[in-house]
Amino acid sequence: MRSARVARRAWGCPGGSCLPAWRGLGQTIPRVSVFWLFAPRSPAAASSVRNEAAPLAPRRADGAAAARRGEAEAEASAFAHWKEGPRAENHDERFVFIAEWYDPNASLFRRYELLFYPGDGSVEMHDVKNHRTFLKRTKYDELHLEDLFIGNKVNVFSRQLVLIDYGDQYTARQLGSRKEKTLALIKPDAVSKAGEIIEMINKAGFTITKLKMMMLSRKEAMDFHVDHQSRPFLNELIQFITSGPVIAMEVLREDAVCEWKRLLGPANSGMARTDAPESLRALFGTDGIRNAVHGPDSFASAAREMELFFPSSGVCGPANTAKFTNCTCCIIKPHAISEGLLGKILMAIRDAGFEISAMQMFSMDRVNVEEFYEVYKGVVSEYNEMVTEVCSGPCVAMEIQQSNPAKTFREFCGPADPEIARHLRPGTLRAIFGKTKIQNAVHCTDLPEDGLLEVQYFFKILDNSE
Repeated sequence: MRSARVARRAWGCPGGSCLPAWRGLGQTIPRVSVFWLFAPRSPAAASSVRNEAAPLAPRRADGAAAARRGEAEAEASAFAHWKEGPRAENHDERFVFIAEWYDPNASLFRRYELLFYPGDGSVEMHDVKNHRTFLKRTKYDELHLEDLFIGNKVNVFSRQLVLIDYGDQYTARQLGSRKEKTLALIKPDAVSKAGEIIEMINKAGFTITKLKMMMLSRKEAMDFHVDHQSRPFLNELIQFITSGPVIAMEVLREDAVCEWKRLLGPANSGMARTDAPESLRALFGTDGIRNAVHGPDSFASAAREMELFFPSSGVCGPANTAKFTNCTCCIIKPHAISEGLLGKILMAIRDAGFEISAMQMFSMDRVNVEEFYEVYKGVVSEYNEMVTEVCSGPCVAMEIQQSNPAKTFREFCGPADPEIARHLRPGTLRAIFGKTKIQNAVHCTDLPEDGLLEVQYFFKILDNSE
């Protein structure tokens, strides 16, 4: 693998210019949007919120001053028309976000205005600082309306953008919702049922935005159970939660805290089987302590607990569970994650007799993916498309263990082309879950000697808890 430094020089936007792949895409932007790129942003224009364009103010013929006023009003109206758009017309409704991208060449964040047109699924981008078009309006099927919320990371032509603010009041009104994040924790007694639990999480409308299999120390367990410090069963709780790996997830949806508690069911699994027989604790729990899953009681508790498992301060969180022995690597690709196949794939791997000894969700930039896929460059004709796919969204990396895991797991994944796999190996992962040779559900280690190297790349190099 190349060093990250070399890889970074191979990709980027020298001097802030666009990537070559972005030049000339799509249609030209409307004339009025070109006006906006170079026009001064007056407070009056910026605060205008209209769903239909107001007619341009006519010039009055009673002198130069009146004419100038008319021109100013016309420009402000034109700006408002472009900024808010004719919402009622087909393909013209659009949502505007302010997004940031980290430029590794310049070591700084660049800010863009990202426009999404739900009518035809097209996107458009403007460089905020330089007031110029960065990406002309072009159709982009990989971005969806449900991806657009503040704080989310989206990939537009392999460039990972963080949505940091709404770009106009219409977008804020239409898309500003009660979406929340909360902690979803699979306890040691239910890790073997992680596939079924994740499948139920997806079906309940949650989006998994972070995921990591962890092993808690006693101190971390005490911090987690801080609310139970005076309870007589504290030692039993600590002993149980540290008895094996847990899977921590950050999940997102509207009213996430309440809806996750509803999906959990009562804390006592016996009571859950009576009062909420379809809940997670009823289906997978045993009693009041070994109750399979955990969820915070309030938004404040959710924020505190997520900080324990996924620290935002840069300090190390709980350690991953990778063993780095007798192992191979598997990556569930972004398209399979976005299609809600994570749970099904985990169940298939477990049922085939493989042990998932470590698991974590990663969002990789192009530098990381090119470094990871270096061995395929110049060898596989689909190299660039392979890189683009893994950059397109979050993926889940796993350490797989079994006797001779590289050979047996590679056979279980099947041929790289799902169509060939469906004819020759219909029971393999790619035959069942793959779509194309690029979107073929999973990556697996090709050579036995690369298994440990690939596992180390994810669980030592990319995992910031190490």
